[in-house]
Amino acid sequence: MPSSSSAPKRVDSLSRHERKDLTRRNLLQAALHLIGEGRSFTSLGIREIAREAGIVPNAFYRHFRNTDELGLALVEEVGITLRRLLREARQAGISEGDVLRRSVQVYHAYVKQNRLQFMFISGERSGGSRLLRLAIRNDVNHFTSEMAQDFRQLGVYKDLSTAGLQMVCGLIVNSMLAAAIDILDLPPDQPLLEAEMSENFVKQMRVVLLGAAAWKEEGRRA
Repeated sequence: MPSSSSAPKRVDSLSRHERKDLTRRNLLQAALHLIGEGRSFTSLGIREIAREAGIVPNAFYRHFRNTDELGLALVEEVGITLRRLLREARQAGISEGDVLRRSVQVYHAYVKQNRLQFMFISGERSGGSRLLRLAIRNDVNHFTSEMAQDFRQLGVYKDLSTAGLQMVCGLIVNSMLAAAIDILDLPPDQPLLEAEMSENFVKQMRVVLLGAAAWKEEGRRA
């Protein structure tokens, strides 16, 4: 028998802060569930999100001022977790070739496990609210900068300027976002097709990295 300390808490035994966190989480999940049913995020209203979360509409405003603010929270959540996972993959102390393969595997698994979040990111990246488009763009820039810093620390692409390295990393990050759509469109229970897609993505990234290694920037030619 599990100890009582390991059992989940009853809702009525949660502290006020814990209940607030739980309701906030339920609102985020409610929006994602509606997106999973084929809705665009910008078409969602506060009343239906609140209804899906099991709360009255006025309670929504205790957590978010509007739906855009809820969307910003979703963008931040996806970005923080994904950046941490890929940074850990890059700093795992394995060879450069293995870092690439490991990073692709981590990314592929994360997209599959967070399908609704990436449906939201993919939809809002090119449409919908300008505020959310800018937030996603800023997150991509943050992601790109962290990758460039890690590459510098790993001692790869020493001949590239900071701007050149940022450009290469931006190409990688944008390719990853584009690949998310293909991952989401994969039919279920097709391991061979999934493995083929993952391997193709590794090859595509290897071409980018080989090109970066051979690239001679204007003004920096030998």
